[in-house]
Amino acid sequence: MWDYTENVMDHFRNPRNVGKLENPDGVGEVGSLACGDSLKLMFKLDDEGRIADAKFQTFGCGSAIASSSALTEIIKGMTLEEAASVTNQDIVDYLGELPEEKLHCSVMGSEALEAAITNYRTGAQPDAATEELIICKCFGVTEEQIERAIGEHNLTTVAEVTNYTKAGGACGGCHPDIEKLLLKHAEQKAPSTTAEQISKKRLTNIEKIKLIQDTIEREIRPELRKDGGDIELVDVNGNEVLVSMRGNCAGCQVAEFTLSKVVEQKLREFVAPELIVVEEK
Repeated sequence: MWDYTENVMDHFRNPRNVGKLENPDGVGEVGSLACGDSLKLMFKLDDEGRIADAKFQTFGCGSAIASSSALTEIIKGMTLEEAASVTNQDIVDYLGELPEEKLHCSVMGSEALEAAITNYRTGAQPDAATEELIICKCFGVTEEQIERAIGEHNLTTVAEVTNYTKAGGACGGCHPDIEKLLLKHAEQKAPSTTAEQISKKRLTNIEKIKLIQDTIEREIRPELRKDGGDIELVDVNGNEVLVSMRGNCAGCQVAEFTLSKVVEQKLREFVAPELIVVEEK
């Protein structure tokens, strides 16, 4: 059972602004009934260009209803420029908190708001995503939506992507594609630094351990996970790095090859050339 705040429960049991607006100025629709969650957001502007009224219709869980209710309360009285800056975190903060597994409900709200503003400004809804752009077919989540969530919230794991977008929350078939997007973001955020560049300064033990952890996360773990394996840093003793192989890598006949040709080689490339010796614990 999810642990909801009193404010979430209040907006779920007594949702504000449910219904339809006659001749709304902006309408945004996100999600679909086929995917389990759907939200339609409408607003009307007053003579000064502020949101005079906002209503919603949603199909989803209690968190989706509460998030939609909170969103309509937040944006009332705002100009479109002010409303455009509202994020899913603003919705979460307004409610007090949401379980991690339900953060995608607040994201759905911010996406509906963006779609409604776009509808007002352009007179049309954003183009529907093509089949080629859909990463999670179970919930209809696109590559663009996942990349946006990763960038805005600095996501690093598939579980976090699922919490924010629902992608990967059903059959799991899209997990490898999500991993690739996470790796792509990590590479863009932290351009690779060669060991030759690093060697120009002397690393402290803490700096070396952090660099080893970052290299494992960015350069090694994604490759091992492609084949169902994984790796865990156990200890660093001078230039000796102790690791534990997990998943399909544990007890694998080619584990020794993986240690020397993948793990050790990458650590020497990005941490300290010719100084790293990797052992399995």
